[in-house]
Amino acid sequence: MANPHPNFARRGLLLGAAALSACSGRPKAFGTPRTLDAAVNGAWRAPADRVRDRWRHPLETLRFWGLKPGEAVVEFWPGAGWYTDIIAPFLAATGGRFYAADLDPSDAEGREMVEAYRRRLHENPELYGKPQLTAFSAASGSVAPAGSVDLALFLRNIHNWMAAGLAEKAFSEAFAALKPGGVLGVEEHRADPAGMPDVMASSGYVPQAYVVQLAKEAGFTLAAASEVNANPKDTRDYPFGVWTLPPVRRSSPPGQRDDPSFDHTTYDIIGESDRMTLKFVKSGLPHA
Repeated sequence: MANPHPNFARRGLLLGAAALSACSGRPKAFGTPRTLDAAVNGAWRAPADRVRDRWRHPLETLRFWGLKPGEAVVEFWPGAGWYTDIIAPFLAATGGRFYAADLDPSDAEGREMVEAYRRRLHENPELYGKPQLTAFSAASGSVAPAGSVDLALFLRNIHNWMAAGLAEKAFSEAFAALKPGGVLGVEEHRADPAGMPDVMASSGYVPQAYVVQLAKEAGFTLAAASEVNANPKDTRDYPFGVWTLPPVRRSSPPGQRDDPSFDHTTYDIIGESDRMTLKFVKSGLPHA
């Protein structure tokens, strides 16, 4: 089977897995984050994750998508758990449910991160509650029970699914899992609308109009768009695509060793990518 996430940085996978393993030894008594503010500011979050709040704006973004106490949420491909560390404790403290539709654990490249992610959740039930761990891949079934979820989240993964031929399936699975009126929240690296479309999203950037079209074809309605994660400094013309920028900071082509002579200064000043932040609502039926 082809690699389901060809644009994932191997270095990022390994660093994420290492960070998750290190986190498993954290104290388990953190209180109960009954508000989003408390969850974003939780002491359990790794310092390196909290540093990125200035770029990812988790509080404003989750409020834009309308996350409320006690809801059911499914996060597609949670990776190293950056958003999981905010959402899962909040839902556990407020009587909600959290589904993590992760990478296929049978895939060799992603197995280490998947296992570390799952181990950390299971070892800290006081913080994360009882999350439901499912999978999203070409061969996977439902990511959550049909019509059971209030909010589905695509967090900087559509470019991976485009490259793997999974984009349409992702929108279809989210639509099936959501309740009528449920919300699909999308955060994704935004391509230059005047640029040439790239169906493989080889640079990591995706046209916003294409995302809207995919969602519409699945039955969603675009309810709102936010510029909370916009970055006007992002010129999108980097030697190694969006992965040249933080947090990956790639310095060589995929599969090659990092180049110690590569100067990251210009790209670090730019910061993280310009991203679309979209809110879709399940308001219709999927197209035939």
